[in-house]
Amino acid sequence: MGRRGRRHSSADRELILAIFTEAVSNGARANQAAELLPVALRTIRRWQLDPKACDARKGPRRPPRNKLTEDERTKLLEIANSVEFRDRSPKQIVPMLLDRGVYIACESSMYRVLREQDAMKHRGATKPPTLKRPRELAATAPNQVWTWDITYLPRTIRGSFFYMYAAVDLFSRKIVGWRVEERESGTLACDLIEQAACREGIQRGQLTLHADNGGPQRGATLHVLLESLGIERSFSRPSQSNDNPFIESLFKTLKYRPQRGRMCFESVGEAREFFAALVDWYNHRHLHSAIRFVSPDDRHRGRDRELLDKRRRVLEVAKAAHPERWSRGIRDLDPVEVVVLNPAA
Repeated sequence: MGRRGRRHSSADRELILAIFTEAVSNGARANQAAELLPVALRTIRRWQLDPKACDARKGPRRPPRNKLTEDERTKLLEIANSVEFRDRSPKQIVPMLLDRGVYIACESSMYRVLREQDAMKHRGATKPPTLKRPRELAATAPNQVWTWDITYLPRTIRGSFFYMYAAVDLFSRKIVGWRVEERESGTLACDLIEQAACREGIQRGQLTLHADNGGPQRGATLHVLLESLGIERSFSRPSQSNDNPFIESLFKTLKYRPQRGRMCFESVGEAREFFAALVDWYNHRHLHSAIRFVSPDDRHRGRDRELLDKRRRVLEVAKAAHPERWSRGIRDLDPVEVVVLNPAA
């Protein structure tokens, strides 16, 4: 509603009058002061004559010509709450009715009527689906929790892709398994996880594997494999990438390295060669900020404590030599003891 059409409370009126009076007393012209206020000068003059005057407007004298009749509103609500349409939104209901040669109201009118009747919530007899947060997973050592996913790799043929499968250890951030293929497949995913589990010596009941809700992740083939290996499964909510942030962060790190310009591959062999070097760098030479700037492989193999202790001794010697240069203690070099995926709120 515009500045000339809004109804103002008595408190608003007193405030506007006070601002106007102060502005005019300080030398401002009345019309200029009124231009900066949400009411017209004539309204201010009327308020000055009678500060307690109420708004005499009573709204439109007749209802709008395009207003739905009571019969139309009743029919609209009957249809929206029917068994066929109660689980659908007006954006779906209107086209379906049009296909049958029926038109009652547009989507916005239907939304307005449903809001007035407090019927915008789930209208079905069944309980609406709830998407609970994934349960919290905590890792205090390597090979307790892995998270994995598949990401697209662009090819030189526009609109086509290769696919990188990767599994990362939650505690150490080490890439424990990866492969680049020409297609998404549950069978290929099984090979990835089975080979990584064998390489890491995973025992039954030791590992939880977290993934998104894609076809290969939810597939029966992988489910059977994990059951046979004694690996527990965990899933993100549908369309919630934040439920699997560690693998998403890994993919961003790998894709945005400055080693290559625009990442685009002519062949799957080229992509595999590129990522073999990149994964080797990430696991063995990349100093990961979330684990006190040690490499994922050093943390995975338990060498991070020795490295951090060495850094601490160097800093303590430096501080003892020049204590005036240290306003506080040395940096935190204690190993990160627990890493949590999807912490409980």
